Amino acid sequence: MLTRQGWNCLAAGIIAIVIGRIFAIVELFVIGAGFLVAVMVALLFVRLRRPRVSATRWVHPTVLVAGDTGRVDLRLEYQDAIRSTSFELAERVSRANATDYVARLSVAPLAPGTRSSAGYQLPTTVRGIVQLGPLDVEIRDPLGIATTTAVAAGTDSVTVAPRTYLLKMPVLGQGQLGRHLVVQARRLGQGEFHGLRTYVDGDEPRSIDWKASARSENLFVKEHTVEGLKRCTVVFDANPTSYLDADGFERGVTAAASLVHSSEQAGLTTRFVTSGGIDLRGPETGANTLSVLARIEPDSSPLGQLDRDPGEGLGLIILVTGSHGSAGWRAIQAIVDPTLTTIGVTTDVRSRSAIGVSARSEVEFLDTWSAINGVGA
Repeated sequence: MLTRQGWNCLAAGIIAIVIGRIFAIVELFVIGAGFLVAVMVALLFVRLRRPRVSATRWVHPTVLVAGDTGRVDLRLEYQDAIRSTSFELAERVSRANATDYVARLSVAPLAPGTRSSAGYQLPTTVRGIVQLGPLDVEIRDPLGIATTTAVAAGTDSVTVAPRTYLLKMPVLGQGQLGRHLVVQARRLGQGEFHGLRTYVDGDEPRSIDWKASARSENLFVKEHTVEGLKRCTVVFDANPTSYLDADGFERGVTAAASLVHSSEQAGLTTRFVTSGGIDLRGPETGANTLSVLARIEPDSSPLGQLDRDPGEGLGLIILVTGSHGSAGWRAIQAIVDPTLTTIGVTTDVRSRSAIGVSARSEVEFLDTWSAINGVGA
């Protein structure tokens, strides 16, 4: 295939011959013939010297996080019987919600049977799927008149997961949420006897140990262990009508990914629910959730049955949505389960709940989550 320079060379040759014919100028015939010969030689050169190269593509890391920079390593194997000329590798990178570009790498001449490597950086600014390839081998003649391409490797896709933050999960008795969980745990029944302590205002009279108090000048109350937090369900409202704009939706994706990741890291039984019938549970919930959230798009289909959770012990159910007027918010308010504490994370308005989280920015999300958990207080 001719390059722009090649087409110009071909046109110049034809024009020179035509003008030489009209005005009987021999020199123009010679010049025109020279241009045409150069074009033919260039086409013959790229046809005969087209390198036979196969390539294997490796992406590090396998799953990228939005904002990270990965690397694509290419392992090349030259399969011709004669030494190659220098050539160029060209790979198209197609990114979600971003302009495509072509990564170009120059490769020095290779000897027969040689294995080589090349690579380029893969920056990621948004979550989604990045399509790589096909990988083309391009060769030009020394004058840049003609070029030819051959496919060295097919296509691959790279998952770019949403950004996640490691959050401190609730501790019973710590912060507003922790104190609420203690009250809930006591309502569910006393645990094992732990010991005695001095009575303080606000203690239940029925918890007083009258025998121990009779032997002392102070009143003593019985302390029992309370069951800690065991499970966490994160619900992401993907309905586009729940959000003011795409930025709110993306903040919700980041919040949901962070909550699932943090819950799993804290050893809680973790569940993730969103539109389209997606209900993830089990040991791979964190990884599967990141994969889902990397691809998720606004979806107006209803959420599943949120109150059908067979888990035992205290639990959280956290809804990530745009505002308090969304259908997801109404669904979570309808849950009647004394073992579950419901928390709303709103991305477009300040939370109105007694125990709620505002996520109008990522910084606000981190700050308000820390505040209800008593972190840094």
